[in-house]
Amino acid sequence: MLTIAAAKAARPQNRAYKMFDGHGLFLFVAPSGLKSWRLKYRHAGKEKLLTFGRYPEMSVADARAQRESARLKIRDGIDPAAVISSESFEPIARQWIEVQRPRWSDSHAGDVLSSLERDVFPEIGQRSVTAISATDVLKIIGRIEKRECIPTARRLRQRLSAIFRYAISQELAEKDPAAIVDQAMMPAPLARPQVALTSIDDARKLMIEADRIDALQSIRLASRFLALTAVRMDSMRGARWEEFAYLETENRIWLVPPERMKLSTAKKQEKRFAHIVPLSNPALKVLRAAANMQSGRANLHATGADFPKSGLVFPGRDPRRPIGAGSIRALYVRAGFGGRHVPHGWRATFSTVMNEDMPEKRAAIDLALAHTPKDRVEAAYNRSVMLTERRQIFDRWGELLSRPA
Repeated sequence: MLTIAAAKAARPQNRAYKMFDGHGLFLFVAPSGLKSWRLKYRHAGKEKLLTFGRYPEMSVADARAQRESARLKIRDGIDPAAVISSESFEPIARQWIEVQRPRWSDSHAGDVLSSLERDVFPEIGQRSVTAISATDVLKIIGRIEKRECIPTARRLRQRLSAIFRYAISQELAEKDPAAIVDQAMMPAPLARPQVALTSIDDARKLMIEADRIDALQSIRLASRFLALTAVRMDSMRGARWEEFAYLETENRIWLVPPERMKLSTAKKQEKRFAHIVPLSNPALKVLRAAANMQSGRANLHATGADFPKSGLVFPGRDPRRPIGAGSIRALYVRAGFGGRHVPHGWRATFSTVMNEDMPEKRAAIDLALAHTPKDRVEAAYNRSVMLTERRQIFDRWGELLSRPA
């Protein structure tokens, strides 16, 4: 059993940890120093978690009393979380998360729930949603701001506001106290975009220097292919031979599956949201080099390689796994471009250079980057993929990037 002295002496560590008392009750200690009582239990075959309150506001004895009350309800087949009150903030917040889950990835849903369990439920989880004031919200936000986590505080305010709006839609509340605290919060810090080269000359120099580094050939080829296609890292790392079509013709394309695109969970399930990348001659040359490498041919730049039918295009040392997530970034650091360019920066480089070189094709450049039109009406009705224009853009980009520095 957890002693009063142990609970009092618990100190924050780099990672959150639990101090167990018994029968599912534990004291959760966050890196921020927050301590909260939580109960892990099962109901209807599912593992669930209930937050009782903060320590020391709720004593060890009070937490145990809450646990025993909850255990009696569980014994009678009642979910204690539902008994707190259908109008309490925590169950409403959890309902809101379940409503949003189809739109979110599992990792994002987990991040949202963790932020609420860490910073919100111990404060207001058991309070009626109608009794929570703007001052209560600001108090929660203020604690996060004191940790110098301003972006986190602003995201949490948005989540709280969404929960209150959900409660209003269910006729459980009449106002959104989180909507009016924005002006009392610390200002948002200036956004720091990913560092990226903005001139074609510098981009060419990086390509040349990266090719000279003694690194896994698959990493160097992946770096060049990432630059030539301007896709996101996850799309490129997971590239498989079966995703490419018409490679022996001028209509060659790469069809990036929606599950590797930056899309909502619902869109990731539908093949129609796959991203089409027209392949330039330099991009095809990289694929031929990758095919030669995998076939064991000595000349990586031979033009007659047979393309594999399946498997990863850019495997790591283990052919069953892609190159490491940080491998290309490390390559650029070794090439002398650390702090000047990162892998994701190729998208900014591509956009900057091509909008200057072909300003009349701005819409097609946005589509080439898989950007969704800001105008929702346009996004709904304009289904043109502008494939011809995008092929022209990538051909021009490949030509500019492959010229001698």
